[in-house]
Amino acid sequence: MPATPQTFDIRPFPGSVGAEIIGLDLSQPVNDQDFARIHRAHLDHHVIVFRDQRITPEQQIAFSRRFGVLQIHVLKQFLLANHPEILIVSNIIENGESIGLGDAGKFWHSDLSYKELPSLGSMLHAQELPSEGGDTLFADMHKAWEQLPGHLRKAVEGRRAAHSYTARYSETKFEGNWRPTLTPEQLAQVAEVVHPIVRTHPENGRKALFVSEGFTTRIVGLPDDESRDLLAQLYAHSVLPENIYRHQWQPHDLVFWDNRSLIHLAAGCPSHLRRKLLRTTIQGDAPF
Repeated sequence: MPATPQTFDIRPFPGSVGAEIIGLDLSQPVNDQDFARIHRAHLDHHVIVFRDQRITPEQQIAFSRRFGVLQIHVLKQFLLANHPEILIVSNIIENGESIGLGDAGKFWHSDLSYKELPSLGSMLHAQELPSEGGDTLFADMHKAWEQLPGHLRKAVEGRRAAHSYTARYSETKFEGNWRPTLTPEQLAQVAEVVHPIVRTHPENGRKALFVSEGFTTRIVGLPDDESRDLLAQLYAHSVLPENIYRHQWQPHDLVFWDNRSLIHLAAGCPSHLRRKLLRTTIQGDAPF
């Protein structure tokens, strides 16, 4: 029996990034026509916010799978019990142990850009939110490319950059817990990969910068000093305030962003305030 159509509104935010979806209930099956509207909104706005979603982990996984194969995070200790498709993002300590990845996203990055098949998109569902802080920032990498000065365009044209999960692994940026030591098996899963600096979005055809301070380590074929200088200029240009959407979380928000179009950053919150979210990550294509 086909799913019942739902009535919902898609309301774009000011600027080039973001829209909220009001009135949709993801605890109910989504029919193909409604799904097509959601998919289109995701491509058009790069990040969509489903408000007030009281869904289970199983329902989040099922909806995420509508967009593609789900990726399992390398930090197995922070995967939800019996649901390895879900990464727990949390600063909560229980019995002296972190229950989730407490420092996720503290450098600008695109999720899993360090994999041969980086993420198409990520869905993050709010479970517990702090009373202050905890915002997530999203920067438009299509705009970053389109507005890139001519001399920088020329410098990156046709070039490729290396990405590594461990690029900033041991650096502390905010107070709070840091990451566990990776086993040899985990390190083997996150070996360095190389991707184009400018990628073409496989669905909308637009070009976007595809480097980030979080995971990009070097530009292939350039001396180290030149590579560092050029990357620093690209990073600074990528996060101009006019191209950023700042998400202020509301209870039960489910936020779905396009890692092919955006980089994002966790703004941080006071370490004594509890924050917990559940993330699914959808596999994308090899960048070209």
